[in-house]
Amino acid sequence: MNEKELMMLAVNAADDKKAEDLVVLDMKGISAIADYFIICHGNSDKQVQAIAREVKDQAQQNGLDVKRLEGFDEARWVLVDIGDVVVHIFHRDERNYYNLEKLWGDAPSLDVYGELLS
Repeated sequence: MNEKELMMLAVNAADDKKAEDLVVLDMKGISAIADYFIICHGNSDKQVQAIAREVKDQAQQNGLDVKRLEGFDEARWVLVDIGDVVVHIFHRDERNYYNLEKLWGDAPSLDVYGELLS
C-alpha cells in the first residue's frame, strides 16, 4: 500500500465515525515525520475514541503496524501514527487551541472529500 492509499484508508476510517472538518496536509518535503497529517475532531470523548479506534482497526486489518497511539484515555488529542500518515484527532474544544493547520500553514491541504468512499 502506498502512502496515498494509506492516507485515504485513514480518512475513510475517520469519516466512517463521523469525524468533523477533516483536513489533510501534504507534509512531503516539509516534515521528516510523515508524508501526510490528517487533522479532524469529534464532539465528545467517546466520538474521539471511536474515530481513533476505527483508524487503528482499519490499519491493522490491512496488515499495517500502528507505530504509536497516544492520548486515547484522555480523548482530548489522540495521535495515531501509522508510519507515513499521522492522524490527529481532537476533541472539538481542543482543536482551535492547538490550531495545527496554522502551525503547519506552509503545508498544502488536499481536498479528499471527493475521494471518500460511500
